[in-house]
Amino acid sequence: MRGRSLALIAIAIPVLAGIAYLWMMAAPLAYWVINAAAMGLAAALVLTVPALQTAKARHILAVVLIALLFVPLLFGPHVNGIARWLPLGPFALHAGALFVPSIVVLAARDEDFAPPILLAALLAASLQPDAATGLAVMLAAVGLYNARGDWRLVPVAGIAFFASLVAGLRGELPAQPFVERVLVSLAFDQPLAALGLALALLASFFLMAHGIRTEKAVRHTLAGCLFGFSLAAVVSNYPSILIGYGAAPILGFGLAIGLAVAGARSTTTGLEEN
Repeated sequence: MRGRSLALIAIAIPVLAGIAYLWMMAAPLAYWVINAAAMGLAAALVLTVPALQTAKARHILAVVLIALLFVPLLFGPHVNGIARWLPLGPFALHAGALFVPSIVVLAARDEDFAPPILLAALLAASLQPDAATGLAVMLAAVGLYNARGDWRLVPVAGIAFFASLVAGLRGELPAQPFVERVLVSLAFDQPLAALGLALALLASFFLMAHGIRTEKAVRHTLAGCLFGFSLAAVVSNYPSILIGYGAAPILGFGLAIGLAVAGARSTTTGLEEN
């Protein structure tokens, strides 16, 4: 339980900082209420997700999550030819932020099929098109390469980089207040608040990379995924995950962190070293 508690802190820091930001900046009441509700569900996922003990179970879940990434292409909604949202009643959840964090965790635990798993997720991001998800896949591949040294991840990262550039040219939409480019817009009016949110994200990044109790490959891959999504929100009009309004990344990283700590594999003397 101690390991899960630290994992919970990793996601709670930026989400709670983001809720405070939404409240202080007079965002619509529903925004921070929905984020708070999503944080409650994410906490439950972090604390209760069971371990997937067999490779077959992990493969099945990876296939299901990758298939769900393609659902927006079939059912919309479509905005200017862009389809990256999963329609769930009154909510439209960003599919990449909801599913990709768990997909990269599963890829990090699959030494044989990690590259094709990441490439399949990248294909969905390219078709949507979604540069943020592409960057998340790219930096997840970089993180996994840093931990494992598998040369096959180098071309995956390179392909993801160019795919993200193309998606960025084709798939940019106007920024929505309190959702996209939060740090950039806030920096002009409230630089100290922007710094606080940035530090909260950095704290989450370092806890994912070095703090949570799971294998090095999983930690670095998950941290790379977070960095990719966050980078996209700085350089273009993409959601500021965890700190801005949006339930999908909170739920997505809650599930991913739960899978990470629940299925932690140990070495003969304990967890892998940093």
